[in-house]
This record gives sequence, C-alpha cells and structure tokens, in this order.
Amino acid sequence: MQDAALLWGQDLGASSIGDIALVSGTALQQQRVLRRLLTNPGDYIWNPAYGAGLAQFVGTPCNVAAIRATIRSQIFMESSVARLPEPVIDVSSASDGSVYVQIRYVDSASSSTQVLSFSVGV
Repeated sequence: MQDAALLWGQDLGASSIGDIALVSGTALQQQRVLRRLLTNPGDYIWNPAYGAGLAQFVGTPCNVAAIRATIRSQIFMESSVARLPEPVIDVSSASDGSVYVQIRYVDSASSSTQVLSFSVGV
C-alpha cells in the first residue's frame, strides 16, 4: 500500500517526474505513527478521538511520565507497532520548553527494529 509522502510540518514531496511523491513500507508506517502522536484530539473531524496531542506538553514543566503514558496509549493503535517487545520511549526537554522524543519499536510486519525521533517545540 502507498500513500502521499507527507512528513509532519512539511509540504507534499514531488517525485522525479513531478507527481506527488509516494511512500510505502516502513516509511509509511513511521509517517502514520508520527501523525497520530502529533495530531491533537478533536482536530481530525472524521475521528475526534484520534491523536495524542503531544503539543500540549510544550511550554510546561516536562512531565516525562505523562508524556510516555500519552505516547504508549496511542502507539499501539497503529497496527504496525508490535506489542512485544514493548516500545522503548525516551523523553527529554530543553530549556526553551521543547520536548524531544525517541521511540524504538518493532515493526509488526517486518519484525525489524525501527527508531522514530522527533521534537515538539515552541
């Protein structure tokens, strides 16, 4: 299965022939996990409960346990994330209030370990 290559916060990509770039496999699954974690609940009108809303933690004292729990509550809703072994979620913050996340999980289709790193910042 393929979908449009659209990384969070960026424009649609273009293919070498000028069409919309497509993504599949592991890259598509990572794109979906990231979209779920960064979408605010209520913003996706077809499913108001969709999304973890990690941006809510920006600018507040870093509550690592709450951020990990929020990620954990949403990440297993993606079929590409294997339940065992459990994902390893590392969270840190910077003095400007930005939150940095690294998630190591096993892709359920390929059984390969994936690393997804991103920041949610001011």
